[in-house]
Amino acid sequence: MLWKHVLFPNSSLHFINFKSLRALSTLSSPSFKLIQETQNHKFHNTREFGEQVSRPNSRVSLSPHTVLSALGNCSSDLVALSFFIWCARQPNYFHDRRSIDHMVNVVSTLAQKFVSTNGIVRELESIGCVTKPQTFLLLLRIFWVGGMYNMVLDVFEEMIRFGYAPNTFACNVVMDVWLRIGLVGIGLSVLRDTSAPNFLSFNIALCNLCKLNDLFNVKMVMRDMLAKGYHPNAETFVMILNCFCKKGRIAEAFQVVGLMISLGIRVSVLVWSILIDGLCRNRRPIMANHLLEKMIDTGCTPNVVVYTSLVKGFMKSQMVDDALRIIDQMESRGCQIDLVLCNVLIDCLAKLGRYDEALGVLFEMRKWNFKPDIYTFSSLISTLSPKVINSFDIPKDLVVHNSLLNYFCKAGFPTDAVKFYDRILSHGFIPDKFTYAGVLTALCGANRFDEAVKVYRGVVMNHFNLDAHVHTVIIGGLVKAGKYHTAIHLFREAVRKAYPLDVVSYTIAIQGLVRSKRVKEAFTLYNQMKELGIAPNRHTCHIMISGFVKDRNLDMLKQILQQMLDAGIDLDFVTCIKIANLIFKAKGYHPVLNLLIEMWDSQLIPIKAMYVLLAKVFTSGVEAVDARHRLLGGYLRNNSFVETSSSDDLSDMVASYDISTLLSSRQSRIPEVFLKKLEPVQSKKIQNFFQLGL
Repeated sequence: MLWKHVLFPNSSLHFINFKSLRALSTLSSPSFKLIQETQNHKFHNTREFGEQVSRPNSRVSLSPHTVLSALGNCSSDLVALSFFIWCARQPNYFHDRRSIDHMVNVVSTLAQKFVSTNGIVRELESIGCVTKPQTFLLLLRIFWVGGMYNMVLDVFEEMIRFGYAPNTFACNVVMDVWLRIGLVGIGLSVLRDTSAPNFLSFNIALCNLCKLNDLFNVKMVMRDMLAKGYHPNAETFVMILNCFCKKGRIAEAFQVVGLMISLGIRVSVLVWSILIDGLCRNRRPIMANHLLEKMIDTGCTPNVVVYTSLVKGFMKSQMVDDALRIIDQMESRGCQIDLVLCNVLIDCLAKLGRYDEALGVLFEMRKWNFKPDIYTFSSLISTLSPKVINSFDIPKDLVVHNSLLNYFCKAGFPTDAVKFYDRILSHGFIPDKFTYAGVLTALCGANRFDEAVKVYRGVVMNHFNLDAHVHTVIIGGLVKAGKYHTAIHLFREAVRKAYPLDVVSYTIAIQGLVRSKRVKEAFTLYNQMKELGIAPNRHTCHIMISGFVKDRNLDMLKQILQQMLDAGIDLDFVTCIKIANLIFKAKGYHPVLNLLIEMWDSQLIPIKAMYVLLAKVFTSGVEAVDARHRLLGGYLRNNSFVETSSSDDLSDMVASYDISTLLSSRQSRIPEVFLKKLEPVQSKKIQNFFQLGL
């Protein structure tokens, strides 16, 4: 089995550090006696260790508490693991979860030291711990609990290598690992190969598949589970129902409910809630309301969660009166409104433009003693003025205040955002990086650039743990306002002082240089960024291209396009058209055109852009016969307007025949959808082109 070598080629182990669990013992406690008897004697092997603890006058019985205490006081991790295995082999003793959690840290250290399961097992054998199937099962369980999935697979392989047949527990663990990391095919193959799958086997598979929203395999596993005489429990049925409803598969969800009823599983409030919410998500609130009535008829009392889903469904279908009627029914049945329902009402009413009613709900919240939270304010920020929001009792939480500061900026109230920042300070909050980013954005938005620069300098002087976002905010605000000189000056100062900068910071600085017509400096900064190990993103490359297009610098344009091709970065439609216009204005220059064709072959250029490029090749005066051949060949490969039986046949035709032969064959024709995108003159030229061939 070579799975782990494909998934973890560098054998890099990622361990989760758990705090050591150490129980406090008194001198008279059994755990202290066990610790004394395991530490006052130097053991050279496990047999000697067991004899010492099990001798008749020991008067110590194993318990989770005493074992945990002894594990915490072992002289080495290897001795601790040996003792853990020895305890597991004692009659009528089973390790509890606390002991296993403690061993996660132990075995992670051993795995780092001895690299593999084989290394750990050999070291255990060297101190007298005999290797048995239980050894592997215990290691498997510990690594599984610790989330060290690469080691779980390694233990499983080593178990098979020793000649032991994995039992159902081992197969369940390995299947869970494969499904957790998203390799569904391998995980289900483990389930199929398990000789005696139990309820947990199918339940583990179903839970993981529901998390992955893999409805096809959920149905397959359920079918196999029922065939084996098992069925999901109530909790798993809820997961399955939720999965179907979220995907809009309501009919199948009702089939699942029918199966639950036939198996004698009670339809709980949660099941009704999921079905009603699923119908509302699919814009079927009337049917959801009928289901609510059915729920009440069966003696099941709906809670506020059910009513909230129904109200939201009616609101999204613009049936406000029905939504308000549902609220009246809810209150008449003794179900009290909560903060979540208030937030839903405010959000939906504001989106429908019914601002007065949204405000009415907000004022009613005070009567109900509900304090507006961040969701309340986020729903109202586009509706209410900052003065109204400032009049409310905002929760004393810096995160809430930072969010509101950000919302003020985005909603176009930069001056009020600055005032709100003063309010944050007056309330005694210590600003963090998000607060500083918000006030810098607000000052730039209010055209108070000198103040923004002063605040920025004060922040970087007194805070050393700022991330790249704060620097990016001030530079971006200045560039957006056309203050290129100041922005570049601050950026170079940040570079000189080794402040943390990321690709976004560099991209904005490059944009400032390009906009100020300093394209050579921009390209120098672009290269410096790459030398520092910061890879340019799509936006960075597009900005550089726009600069070279403006400078009509085809040599540098070719260089950037080649780098994008090598890195697999795609071109957008607008940028591609800009390049095409430049190419055909500079007659006789074809290397850039060839690069565009290669990028199209690599699916890095939109098909719409290639329609335009194809038309320009035909209608321009450029003598680019090779380019025409390559462009048309690529077009034929990617557009099945040649009537062949399959895409493979199409590729074979393009590879086997000369383009001119292919174009002159009776099967070839110019696609009408392409001709419609062209001017009449261009369309006629291209039709003539196809008739004459190359």
